[in-house]
Amino acid sequence: MDASSYKKLNTTRGYTYNYYSVPAADSKPTLLFLHGFPSSSTDWRRIIEYFQPKGYGIIAPDNLGYAGTDKPADPKAYLGSALAKDLVEILDAENIPKVIVVGHDWGTRPESRLVNYFPDRVLGLAFITSGYIRPKSTYDLNALTAVTKQLAGRELLGYWKFFAQDGSEKLVEEHFDSFFSLTFPHEPSLWRDNMCPTGAIEEWLKADKTAPLPSYLTEEDKAAYKASLLAGGFEPLHNWWRVITQGLDFADDDAIPEAAYPIQQPVFFAASALDEACIPVLGTLGLKAFVKGPLTVKEFQADHWVILSHSQELSEALEKWIEGI
Repeated sequence: MDASSYKKLNTTRGYTYNYYSVPAADSKPTLLFLHGFPSSSTDWRRIIEYFQPKGYGIIAPDNLGYAGTDKPADPKAYLGSALAKDLVEILDAENIPKVIVVGHDWGTRPESRLVNYFPDRVLGLAFITSGYIRPKSTYDLNALTAVTKQLAGRELLGYWKFFAQDGSEKLVEEHFDSFFSLTFPHEPSLWRDNMCPTGAIEEWLKADKTAPLPSYLTEEDKAAYKASLLAGGFEPLHNWWRVITQGLDFADDDAIPEAAYPIQQPVFFAASALDEACIPVLGTLGLKAFVKGPLTVKEFQADHWVILSHSQELSEALEKWIEGI
């Protein structure tokens, strides 16, 4: 990704966004890429390298709290309605009336609110590993843990409880290499056994355990993540959990009418068969309940980081879906 293609925008609520921007050519649509945790716009580099030479327009922001974008400490800054409005302001600044949104991990949260609040700006939506996050999703973490455990047959969200805790960011910062080994695991069992059960991630971090890098990352990649993430600290990143677990986002969703819950646009869901937290059945169930337009589901033999490990295969599937819109 060419550094000269990055721009800055100060939103009306006073936060500066850093975003990658390339105009569309040959009547191609613009793709809005929204990354998850713990990442930045550069997570999309391999997929952007596929689409940009084909003339697709590209908008890829560092989401609020990450990399070159501002990092407010207040969880209220991360309300879904505000994040959606920030994205629209970026689109307006670039004179882009409509986009195809591609979200991975927590990137599916602003993606979901964008289509709730501004459906006329959305041509289609691609959800990667994580599905549609409907308005008024429960913020009762114990209830959510029980439901997902029933569906999966085991606990999935123990790491949610950890990241939502005050002070958890300090433990991550102090044991970054250990944290990185779990977040980008070289085998799915590391995530299943040390992220999903309640309390397991804390035990792993305090013991300073590490593991080899997965095949899709190099030591140089890890160094780049470390420099970016530690420079801004993890408190803003953990606010993506706190805004939900504190009930702030639940209350914010009162502004969304129930008629706006269903998705009318075409939807693509990339399910990762080896993802031990965002298991495919969770994303598929939610999408089938709320997608009223065409729904395309494709499963990849990949873990949570399918955008890095299977970028070529995923890009080809996305392009085929886009051409059908």
